[in-house]
Amino acid sequence: MDLMSRDFDDLFDILPVRKDNRMKCDIYEKDNKYFIEMEVPGFNKEDIDISLKEGYLTVKAEKKMSNEEKDENKKYLRKERNYIKTERSFNLGNIDEENIDASFENGVLKIEIPKVEENKRTIEIH
Repeated sequence: MDLMSRDFDDLFDILPVRKDNRMKCDIYEKDNKYFIEMEVPGFNKEDIDISLKEGYLTVKAEKKMSNEEKDENKKYLRKERNYIKTERSFNLGNIDEENIDASFENGVLKIEIPKVEENKRTIEIH
């Protein structure tokens, strides 16, 4: 079948589509802290929620298209951007839960997580 004879909607189906919508991230350790740098393109700061529960740091991003963004004069051939939700969780071990810091700029979420020094106890053998 010739590409030109295909239905316009079919054209979108042959183009490569990224199926993995997980937020890509880098995690590194420096100066007794963990750092997470995560790509969250297309979201605003208000769309992102960071929570901590039972030792797991979870990042959720959720975006719904508002009614103001709809244009009644448009005839959509395909509409894929109504709603998106994605999340990732991390278990980082002994962390200082009270002093986690986060910033968001240009689609990149940066989370700084201080580590807690482990109390190592030496046991004497009798």
